Amino acid sequence: MFSLAGILAPFGTAPAPAQSASFTIAQHGHAVGTASYQFAAGAHGYDSTSVVRVAMQGLDYALSKTERLTQADQLKHVQLSAVVNGAAVTVVAKPDPGAGAQILLNISASGRSTTTRLAAHAGAVFLPDFDPGALETLLALAVASNNRELWAILPKNAGSIEPVQLATYPDEQGTLGGKTITVHHLVATIAGTHTDLFSGPENQLLQAELPQAGFALVRKGFVLKPPAKPIAPAE
Repeated sequence: MFSLAGILAPFGTAPAPAQSASFTIAQHGHAVGTASYQFAAGAHGYDSTSVVRVAMQGLDYALSKTERLTQADQLKHVQLSAVVNGAAVTVVAKPDPGAGAQILLNISASGRSTTTRLAAHAGAVFLPDFDPGALETLLALAVASNNRELWAILPKNAGSIEPVQLATYPDEQGTLGGKTITVHHLVATIAGTHTDLFSGPENQLLQAELPQAGFALVRKGFVLKPPAKPIAPAE
């Protein structure tokens, strides 16, 4: 399900200064890891960090990502380090000023290094597995573009860039810190897979039902009512 170099994979406003959140990673309702992000505003945009840890049978996964974004949430530079079942992976992505409108993507995994140039798009988000910060950025870009012209940079194999199709579903209800809130629901289709995104009134990511079977990111203190999916697989 997880390739060694497969480091994956709206409403409101862009990420606020010094915004941060922590999440539980669950499979079929059972906690198997944690994830967090932090955005800090600077003079020329945002600095963001994401940390992910999953420990379960068949998957030992740790990720650390640092990213620089413009004030419009457009990618300036990203560096990712990960360990997948004991094997190290590093990824660096940035615009290539010498090649026109392109993104330069360098991936090192299993002793191999690949360099790929991808078409650059203003509405592109770098999307590793289980990364809540990437999904938060996707929500912010969706607002700015009215859910159009969105792209995902996927650091799988040699890397690719895929269009993101967003579908809006009726609002739902949930609680955050025990307080009832309105929950917006979007479904993102990327390279033939679907991710359900649930966000709050301030466009903050609350929950994501991921394309990996049974996996979800759930913001700590958030409860969707009723749950998006059964908490255990059907008998």
